[in-house]
Amino acid sequence: MDGWGWYQVYRVGVDIVELARIERAVRRHGDRFLRRVYTEAELAYCRGDVGRLAARWAAKEAISKALGTGWRGIEWYELEVIREPSGQPQVALHGRAKAIAEELGLTQWALSLSHSQTCAVAFVIVTAMSM
Repeated sequence: MDGWGWYQVYRVGVDIVELARIERAVRRHGDRFLRRVYTEAELAYCRGDVGRLAARWAAKEAISKALGTGWRGIEWYELEVIREPSGQPQVALHGRAKAIAEELGLTQWALSLSHSQTCAVAFVIVTAMSM
């Protein structure tokens, strides 16, 4: 039985963003924008690549939708996209976002990212352990 055998789908989130929007924000606000939205590890991985930054933006939006909070009470950098050794993206939560997920019993996250020359998309499924 795989790791999902004892779980049930609980919530989903999806977001799409135009790369030009992220590029404009970086150009207009620079480091202030980047540090407000992304963790140090995300910035190191992206190295300024707008497609990667936009995919992580979309992921943070999708994660916030799955949490059911929108952006009330959480910060962008509390939602982090990390990479497994295989390269697969994974969700890491910090601070208030982590506390909310724990309160809701949200235990297992699956994340998919993609981007083209113009858009980035993220889709997330989060599950809670079934009792």
